[in-house]
Amino acid sequence: MSNVKEMLSGVYAPMCTPFDNDEVLYSGLEQNISKMNSSSLKGYFILGTNGEFKTVSEAERVKILEIAVKTAADDKVVMAGTGTESTRETIRLTRQAAEIGVSSVSLLMPNFFAKKIDDEVLINHIIEVAESSPIPVVLYNNPSVAAGIVISEAVIKTVSTHENVVGVKDSSKDTWSANTAYDSEGFSAMAGSASYFLDLLEKGGTGGVLSLANIIPDACGELYQLYISGKKEEAYALNEKLVSLNKLVSGKYGVAGVKFAMSYAGFAGGNPRRPIKSLTEEQKKSVEADLAASGFFK
Repeated sequence: MSNVKEMLSGVYAPMCTPFDNDEVLYSGLEQNISKMNSSSLKGYFILGTNGEFKTVSEAERVKILEIAVKTAADDKVVMAGTGTESTRETIRLTRQAAEIGVSSVSLLMPNFFAKKIDDEVLINHIIEVAESSPIPVVLYNNPSVAAGIVISEAVIKTVSTHENVVGVKDSSKDTWSANTAYDSEGFSAMAGSASYFLDLLEKGGTGGVLSLANIIPDACGELYQLYISGKKEEAYALNEKLVSLNKLVSGKYGVAGVKFAMSYAGFAGGNPRRPIKSLTEEQKKSVEADLAASGFFK
């Protein structure tokens, strides 16, 4: 897709990686993407937080990306998470993902040596990866899974001028609003949560990567379509329902909740990879009740 701004406009599903007895259920991933291809989603974010990317081996990573690229419809964009603790390894995985055929990559920041990672370190890392990447680079700001490392406004302001750093997916409730300030023709801001997706669009953001899109992709896509077509009253009514459900599923139970809800919705959810626990029977009943009451399943 030649227009990068268009590529980052709309809703992506942060695809879960289905596991069965700790083995990747590749057929389940293929089924999920095939089913979502008929939705109004913009595309799929593969090997992100919901994809439990830190739990998969390199061989699994490659096969997951190959299946995603092969299965995704022509009008869907595939974005891959390639961030690691070293600049060198991030560049290698980024080039590998490009060779497989993904359209863009998303970089979670290095965080193992958190006390030594400041704005200068992040800027150098991002720019070096962007210089070496054959495809566009999207930053992934998620301090909750990155030892508190934040992609600051100062970092965004500096790296957003690089032609290959095209946007940020922000999953931090504290920084998403400020990062829309750098939304321009060459840089886009995307929400990493349904809880502020519509607010981000109002501030000039272009899209979102929403965990609920794994469960109710059509409703998430509809929210974006309602907003861009000017039907704001309908958009806000739908948004209220989505935000409420998001709190009860992803917000409360994380990836285990999302995966169980996927199974409820007819997708291949599977279980989290150990040591993360699946929902208890009591928790499953609670999520089932919330899903049934949400009005999205009839």
